[in-house]
Amino acid sequence: MMANCSVQSLSGLQHLAETRRFKAWFLDQFGVLHDGKKPYPGAILTLEKLAMTGSKMVILSNSSRRASATIEKLKSLGFDPSLFVGAITSGELTHQYLQRRDDAWFAALGRSCIHMTWSDRGAISLEGLDLQVVENVGEAEFVLAHGTEALGHPSGTAIPKKLEDLEKILEQCVAKKIPMVVANPDYVTVEARALRVMPGALATKYEKLGGEVKWMGKPDKIIYKAAMAMAGVDVSDSIAVGDSLHHDIKGANAAGIQSAFITGGIHATELGLDSFGEAADLSSVQALSSKYDAYPSYVLPAFTW
Repeated sequence: MMANCSVQSLSGLQHLAETRRFKAWFLDQFGVLHDGKKPYPGAILTLEKLAMTGSKMVILSNSSRRASATIEKLKSLGFDPSLFVGAITSGELTHQYLQRRDDAWFAALGRSCIHMTWSDRGAISLEGLDLQVVENVGEAEFVLAHGTEALGHPSGTAIPKKLEDLEKILEQCVAKKIPMVVANPDYVTVEARALRVMPGALATKYEKLGGEVKWMGKPDKIIYKAAMAMAGVDVSDSIAVGDSLHHDIKGANAAGIQSAFITGGIHATELGLDSFGEAADLSSVQALSSKYDAYPSYVLPAFTW
């Protein structure tokens, strides 16, 4: 763990970026670059300025969608995809591990699954994975959690379900002692200033019930190693930027890399922040860091230059 009591407060990224200390920047998207509906003020300009310093930028997201969908989403919001080396998402890692089956844990997983997915946000395709989606827990060999709004149907459609209904299904799965793969470890995400429950919340409940969970994203080191490989850098050249202490910052600590905590994302209310760009009290940040056992190297209000 990289406990850092001497966190440095920044008003923007210019000074840090211009030192060229970091060759690669691993950027969270929701809560840092955009809120799911539109870019945050200054985010696009900051990316362009970072690129001008020669920095390699990789999107590192707990999105349950494939990397290509994440890049398309960013493009639709006005971001230039050419600024990024690429994107690594929890959904992409999950897809690759389920497809390759070259990891012992995944090789033993089986093919029949209960699939928890999205409805309003669009169901996740399992094409090319040779999986059989089942409705009956008795037939399932594992749970695959991509979303929190619907249950996948053998026909390929998604049937909308309340969160409580999905939790009841999880209780049956725990009783059967089948594992869960969570393709989005986030608990909540910022969506147009509101917080939406994410699959990580289901996975946490599953663990509390006694179930086994394979976490396919932040804060697990697996996603940071993939990002460093993509950018061709090592630990000392890397910095992660995110708004979640538990996922982005704790994950960076676990991977042994520096981190920058954006206070205006999911922790804004906890830090008593009301408006975009408002600076958090440093003692409040340190208290929250202790609560989550996650220690950033730098702290700033927003992803601005």
